[in-house]
Amino acid sequence: MKSQYVLSFSCQNRPGIVAAVATCLFEQGGDIREAQQYDDAETGKFFARIAFDFIGAERLEDIRASLAEVAVKFGFTWHLNDHTAPRRVLLLVSKFDHCLVDLLYRWRIGELKMTPAAIVSNHGAEHFAGIDLAGIPFHHLPITKDTKMEQEAQIWALVKETNAELVVLARYMQVLSDALASKLSGKCINIHHSFLPGFKGAKPYHQAHSRGVKLIGATAHYVTTDLDEGPIIEQDVERISHADTPDDLVRKGRDIERRVLARAVRYHLEDRVILNGKKTVVFTP
Repeated sequence: MKSQYVLSFSCQNRPGIVAAVATCLFEQGGDIREAQQYDDAETGKFFARIAFDFIGAERLEDIRASLAEVAVKFGFTWHLNDHTAPRRVLLLVSKFDHCLVDLLYRWRIGELKMTPAAIVSNHGAEHFAGIDLAGIPFHHLPITKDTKMEQEAQIWALVKETNAELVVLARYMQVLSDALASKLSGKCINIHHSFLPGFKGAKPYHQAHSRGVKLIGATAHYVTTDLDEGPIIEQDVERISHADTPDDLVRKGRDIERRVLARAVRYHLEDRVILNGKKTVVFTP
């Protein structure tokens, strides 16, 4: 299989960045296939994503060493990943399984280049009896107010044991503690309806229906210690009308949640997302 690497980086903007990186890749035998960049005028920061492979023999270690020198010169925060190797993902879910099923389907057909390392739920396996989990390890980790810290310690142990590079809260209806959220900074994605901070708590779509809302949506974001206020990766909306019942809103909401989460996970796996303070830069395909 042909090598496929992606370099993503950010730094304060200054002349010569693109030239230095392109020269570095060229000198080490890299062949650029795709390049995207963004100059944030508000912060003065520069962001880029460069996909490349090698002409002739692969020289990955040499290119890492050369890029490290460029990174020091320009003050890069950077990542270089091999895209021929699927990323390991830990999936967390509660009773609602629509996002989990969708992610597994997209993985099976090759749309999401990942390896599901394990599935974790605070509900037992009987709730997922109708789903083909394809032999993916399933862990039932029940949680109560008194056992929250113990349960989260088990989740963190699984992250390390499975070498998971990304954790996805696929409608995992538990609030992560500040301690766990901090450990998973930049590598944990959550999905929820876009009504927040309005319509909190149970049955948000029913609450929205009672207020006569005309738009429903979903938001996928990185998990932070600020509940549901992490850097947003992807969002989508759909118009509704007075004729839609609460059940219609729930049904349409499930569809939006599925596609928004899938896109956010895909963008992360493809190194298309770069953090920019409380926001993100997303280089969409």
